[in-house]
Amino acid sequence: MFFGEETFKREILSKIPPRDEPPLPPDWLQLEMLERFRVLQQATLRSGMNVLEIGCGAHALTTVPLAYLVGETGRVVAVDKSRWRFFEEIISSAGMKPRIFPLKLNARELPFPFKTFDLAVLVHGIRSMKSENTMIKVISEMLRVADRIFIAESLPVAENERQKAHLELYNLREEIFEALFGEKDDLHYPTLEKLQELVEKAGGRVIKSGTFEPKLPHYLAYIPREYVEKIKDEEKRAKLLGQWDRAYEKWKKGAEHPPVGWILVKER
Repeated sequence: MFFGEETFKREILSKIPPRDEPPLPPDWLQLEMLERFRVLQQATLRSGMNVLEIGCGAHALTTVPLAYLVGETGRVVAVDKSRWRFFEEIISSAGMKPRIFPLKLNARELPFPFKTFDLAVLVHGIRSMKSENTMIKVISEMLRVADRIFIAESLPVAENERQKAHLELYNLREEIFEALFGEKDDLHYPTLEKLQELVEKAGGRVIKSGTFEPKLPHYLAYIPREYVEKIKDEEKRAKLLGQWDRAYEKWKKGAEHPPVGWILVKER
């Protein structure tokens, strides 16, 4: 059991309504937030901290646990370029809205003139940055405005069949998005060594790192089959539909978070 987990479940997760988004289960959002809560135990968060979150996403999956962990005297500035659909609804229902300050902007161009934050956080978001150059630029900006940064991402490692089921379906996303939109998204998970390499290229120095097992179900590899059916290239569509069908059969029997790698970084 992680420190404060039962209290977090009772005070925060119990307030968030279940969701009707089959084939995802009604409590998928709560389970994903719980995974972020466990990840953030590695981030040396303290009450009263001023935290920047990069890539908060539409569901505030990391934002809500962050706001809970910094306490009533802390604040979280949540940055995302475009994905805000459910954000206000979720932070309000969780009771965390007064601690959270959303900013709609490009993380490569943070508007803060000096080190404003105790910590900058990027959790399960580096895979959505589409290119190594973008990753390095964002990490460099995080180092510029925060005393320390914390980055965590799933690793391309499977310790059991449920983790393999997650990876098999998730690893189709990059190719599906490229076939649909002409550019990659949801890139394959990086190794911990790759994260460290990106940080060094951005001018950072890893002061602590590690891996851990969330030991929770994981549903976010799912992508609707209808997306694959819209691919115009007939050969790619047929290939990816076959791969999707086989991977989905395994995924729907149960998928689990693979191990997560994390690093704590200072400016070099």
